[in-house]
Amino acid sequence: MAKNIKVAILVGSDSDLPIVQETAGVLESFGIPYDIAIASAHRTPQRVEDFVESSLKKGAEVFIAAAGMSAALPGVVASKTIKPVIGIPIQGKSLNGLDALLSIIQMPAGIPVAAVALDKTGAKNAGLLAVGILALKYPELEKKLSEYREKLSKEVMEKDNELQKIGLKNYIASKGNK
Repeated sequence: MAKNIKVAILVGSDSDLPIVQETAGVLESFGIPYDIAIASAHRTPQRVEDFVESSLKKGAEVFIAAAGMSAALPGVVASKTIKPVIGIPIQGKSLNGLDALLSIIQMPAGIPVAAVALDKTGAKNAGLLAVGILALKYPELEKKLSEYREKLSKEVMEKDNELQKIGLKNYIASKGNK
């Protein structure tokens, strides 16, 4: 575990790790130190509390919690800290992630949790949202995030230029899409 961290990530199950790997990748690309652990809001509540407490001592400024089904983990984390908490809803088998999404967005007044999209898209956005939160305090992150957004815009414009140049059917064929 890192000694000085900016972001603390919790997953409710090891099956969530491939999804939050997207979050870790974003944080690493921005040079943001983080810790990650597996802890269940229902099966290991003391572990959740201990992780939040130790993360705060290590300097955590943002928490990210990923969970499926009842997705209680982000709310439990939020109940243990006043730092921002971002919840990543993980798609389950029975309700396709709707249960997790609704659990995260229906937090009671006074204990907010930010919600992002499901699964890998949400995990990537959780990392970017954490960067944005930290950029309020760290100007170098604001600059890096602006450069990242400019790169995204440039990529879209390049794709559109190609589309306009070669047409729809040729563009799709060139990408291997059918």
